[in-house]
Amino acid sequence: MKSRKSSYDKLFIFIAVILLSLNIVIGVVLITISSAVYKSTKLDELQSIGDLFISCMQDNYTETRDTRSETTKNLHKKFSSKYHLMIYIYDENGNCVLSDADYREDPKKVVKNSSKMTVSEVESLSQKDFLDIESSNISANEPYMLYGTCFFLSGENDLVPSRMFAKIYAKSSDINSFSVKIAVFYTLFCLLSLVVQLFLIRRRFNKLSAYENEFRRISEMYAKRDFSEKIPTDVPYTTPEIADYVNAVAADVAKSEETSKTFIANVSHELRTPITTIGGFVDGILDGTIPKTRQNEYLVLVSKEIKRLRILISSMLNMSRFETGTLRPNFRDVNLTEIVIQTVLMFEKKIEDKNLEVEGLGSERMSAEVDPDLIQQVVYNLVENAVKFINTGGTLSFRFERSINGICTIGIKNTGEGLKNDEISQVFDRFYKTDSSRGKDTTGLGLAISRKIVHLHHGHIVVKSVYGEYTEFLIQIPEKQPKKKG
Repeated sequence: MKSRKSSYDKLFIFIAVILLSLNIVIGVVLITISSAVYKSTKLDELQSIGDLFISCMQDNYTETRDTRSETTKNLHKKFSSKYHLMIYIYDENGNCVLSDADYREDPKKVVKNSSKMTVSEVESLSQKDFLDIESSNISANEPYMLYGTCFFLSGENDLVPSRMFAKIYAKSSDINSFSVKIAVFYTLFCLLSLVVQLFLIRRRFNKLSAYENEFRRISEMYAKRDFSEKIPTDVPYTTPEIADYVNAVAADVAKSEETSKTFIANVSHELRTPITTIGGFVDGILDGTIPKTRQNEYLVLVSKEIKRLRILISSMLNMSRFETGTLRPNFRDVNLTEIVIQTVLMFEKKIEDKNLEVEGLGSERMSAEVDPDLIQQVVYNLVENAVKFINTGGTLSFRFERSINGICTIGIKNTGEGLKNDEISQVFDRFYKTDSSRGKDTTGLGLAISRKIVHLHHGHIVVKSVYGEYTEFLIQIPEKQPKKKG
């Protein structure tokens, strides 16, 4: 069978999209957080360096009282070159008093309006330090980190310290470079991880897809009434209960089909026997083969065969009615002993032919609330089996008992070969046949419907047997049927 596209293929695509989206979201969050942390670290570093420079400048000013002394300029130059900074110092009016214009390596790299601070900048730094990325004063294409702050210079004899401002710039290329490196690293790691994940998932899904195709193939076989294979139940990462349920249903259907074939064959045989007998006797009477003096005798036999045929057909109808839930017993007080006696008389000729001894029919009469037609059908089925499988010259025994809790028991026992233990457990199964090699031939329909009828009477039917000695069926029915609630 051509392999079809499995549902796992669509699931794999869905999972791949989810994993890719998830990795992208995680990557964006991770890169953003990492860049923000790195940026914060670099800004804190710039602030520390700037504060250190201001502290050193304050110390020099205390001694020289000059913001442009050689010591301060040398300090300015060392900090600028060592840490790659652009340091601008402004007085309280916003005029630049110290810059790196004299020794800048790149004279073109000039801060816009660096010679003087605006009024708004003066007011802003007087109130609060500035520490962030800034691009408007240098180049929008190359943002710089800026640390702006207000500080005070005071000489030894100064009564009022001078307010000063510092703007310290540092390149932000490290931050951008770090973000790019993190993005590249995460992208490579993400791609590698995603490939490995999808490979493992695809490998697992391939097995599950193969199992699904196998499940579908065998299910299609089941639909075509081919039960030669079973759905495997040992595939990892699957639910074996589902396969077990489907296999169980398939086994039941296979058994039902086999049983139906057996039923048709056996019922055909059971119906053919009385019909053939009836037809033979009627033809013999019509064509004169049977003399008139014996016609009544053969008509009696025809009547018995018709009764047998009626009971067999009734059994099949009752079985169907029971399974559809339409069989409703008509309970009334009935003499159970009389029903058994009348049924045994229907087998009088067979009993005489086998030279059987009948015991127990003289027992005290026992009555119960039952459906007489259904109970007679049960007794007929049991007596028929007892007479069919009894040994020639054997004993057919009956017993009638009533317990103190109101349970009536009818026992039907025959001597003979008996049943094996495995046969006892299956004898009530529908259409069950005992070992044909031992000459036994029964549809099992009679015993199956008998058990259902007894259950309708809220009773039980059991079998006891000792192989090679006897078989006994016990019908146990309550004397009074329980009242329906409501």
